[in-house]
Amino acid sequence: MTIALKKEEMLHMVDPETGTVDRRIFAEQDIYELELERIFARAWNFMAHDSQIPNPGDFFMTFIGEDRVICLRDNDGNPQVLVNTCRHRGNAICRAEEGHATSFMCTYHGWTYDLKGDLVGVPGFKEVYHEELDRENWGLIKAAHVDTYKGFIFATMDRDAPSLAEYLGEVGNICLDQLAERGDIRIVPGIQKFTIPCNWKFATDNVWDFYHPGITHASSAMAGNWGKAAPGGEQSAVRSRQTPQQRLKAAHIILLGEYGHALSGPKLDEQGLARRAFGSDNRWRERPEVKAALGPVGLKVSEHPHIFPNLWLSTSGGQLSLRLPRGPGKTEIWWFTLIDKDTEPDWHELQRHQANHVFGPAGMLEQDDGENWGQSTLGATGVVSRRFPFNFSAGRGHGQMIEDEGGPPYVETVVNEHAQLWHYRAWSEWMAADSWQDLRRTHSRVPRD
Repeated sequence: MTIALKKEEMLHMVDPETGTVDRRIFAEQDIYELELERIFARAWNFMAHDSQIPNPGDFFMTFIGEDRVICLRDNDGNPQVLVNTCRHRGNAICRAEEGHATSFMCTYHGWTYDLKGDLVGVPGFKEVYHEELDRENWGLIKAAHVDTYKGFIFATMDRDAPSLAEYLGEVGNICLDQLAERGDIRIVPGIQKFTIPCNWKFATDNVWDFYHPGITHASSAMAGNWGKAAPGGEQSAVRSRQTPQQRLKAAHIILLGEYGHALSGPKLDEQGLARRAFGSDNRWRERPEVKAALGPVGLKVSEHPHIFPNLWLSTSGGQLSLRLPRGPGKTEIWWFTLIDKDTEPDWHELQRHQANHVFGPAGMLEQDDGENWGQSTLGATGVVSRRFPFNFSAGRGHGQMIEDEGGPPYVETVVNEHAQLWHYRAWSEWMAADSWQDLRRTHSRVPRD
């Protein structure tokens, strides 16, 4: 297979009718390289939160695909996203992961750039370049568009991309509101970063997988991983006390958004909305402004929201995670922890405990999951095994599509794989589209009455 993959080939790798997905999409280098071009270089990617760069000159280093980028605030107070490579020889113009700067100087030859990426300093401009270098055309590569949604900063490298508002749509907004509407949220300094030998898509589709916890996380439950008491609340979450059969039959709500966004998880009942259990204090949902933002549908579900292609918002503990591609068989995982600065200290301590012991490099759940993702990636590399697709058919053809409450349509059913299959369906459409114009015309939309 070459990089000149045909549109029909990409679409046929995901079959929504049978719920099957071609294993080759998790293993082949050509497909991975096309993902970097057609997904990450086109999409609106999460860069940082406003609280990470509050002042002009503050910056945070991150990635769009495999391109290193600097998200910073310029002297006008606007967020900028600059590719971290000098236009002279490609050296990094910033080595720190975060900090404060008034400009960026390449340590190779000294080319210097301001906070908007303009080239403002060239050693030997007169002696070496004879004042003939057109400095205006040799500034840093910039994101085509940068925008924010309630403090979450996104950027796209594609000038033809739609606005962030159109890209997120109703479902994307509800996904982000699950964290944004909790209060005056801040990202705690210090991002947990580690690498898992797996394809980034395995780490992504696990977001909505409520089929695996009873098996994968059995040892974690037996070890009491969910046993830390919430301040003034319950000793453990109700769901952790359910039997595997009860969890599989529990009511779930699934929201499917354009371009691949999805939110899928257990339905919140009145008991769940009032709960102050480990890692979740749902009383913030009672505020009128929250009810207006989430709407009647968004209020019913809390986990797990995901913004295509690789941003997971873990609502139970107030965290978000990026799954950054590092090749077909390697993914770098980043975990950010958010707090409401007005929350009582006991709850801050509970969130700190969850951030260290549930997800992240020392998290008991992520250690379980990472083993599975790594083995699944290996299962996509064999000559014979690649001839047989993966099965994402759980719940296919079942569940009721509901649209009667003024919000987006949603499916109500039991544990299922609707969101996973939607993700891969969107993936195939992104990969098959020649341009944003093509993708806007051809991508799947959830039917509305």
